[in-house]
Amino acid sequence: MLLKSTTRHIRIFAAEVTDDELIPREDVLTLDVDPDNEFLWNEASLQKIYRKFDELIVANEGVELTEYNLRRIGSDLEHYIRSLLQSGEIGYNLDSRALNYSMGLPQVVPN
Repeated sequence: MLLKSTTRHIRIFAAEVTDDELIPREDVLTLDVDPDNEFLWNEASLQKIYRKFDELIVANEGVELTEYNLRRIGSDLEHYIRSLLQSGEIGYNLDSRALNYSMGLPQVVPN
């Protein structure tokens, strides 16, 4: 059975990607960040997400791999994305197919 956690901006799978297919594995976690391209990312901000993911995995080492535990990690990453947005490190992609400002209204700098 494929264990997974899917939130609005984070998808975590207990699987590895082989030939564009997810192959279930309990010893590998695959992270998909912002699959709907709601945000504008740069390499530095993406690396922060990956490092935070690694930290959360290490913090949960020895804990049973369950969908609940994956959801907790996904939720923590969602909060981290919100902090990157609020600090201005990432921004909304105004060309995204669905503008819903799921992390709060964009900040507008007065002229």
